[in-house]
Amino acid sequence: MASKSKIEKQKRNAKLVEKYADLRAELVAKGDYEGLAKLPRSSSKTRLRRLCQLTGRPRGNYRKFQISRIALRDMALDGLIPGMKKSSW
Repeated sequence: MASKSKIEKQKRNAKLVEKYADLRAELVAKGDYEGLAKLPRSSSKTRLRRLCQLTGRPRGNYRKFQISRIALRDMALDGLIPGMKKSSW
């Protein structure tokens, strides 16, 4: 589980990305790289990390469900995801 501080930092960075998204797109269209360099580093979309919505785990996440592989398996075994069951062969 990710620490609470990491999760809060992720939320702050997401707000920052949203705040500067229009300005950043405008500067990229113009080709003004000096203007881009003056923006905060954390306002770049690539700085965001995809975290599990349940546990905050930073690795092994499924984009479709926005949860980690471990949480997905636990939910599937509990029958919380329709149509998904444990396979065996």
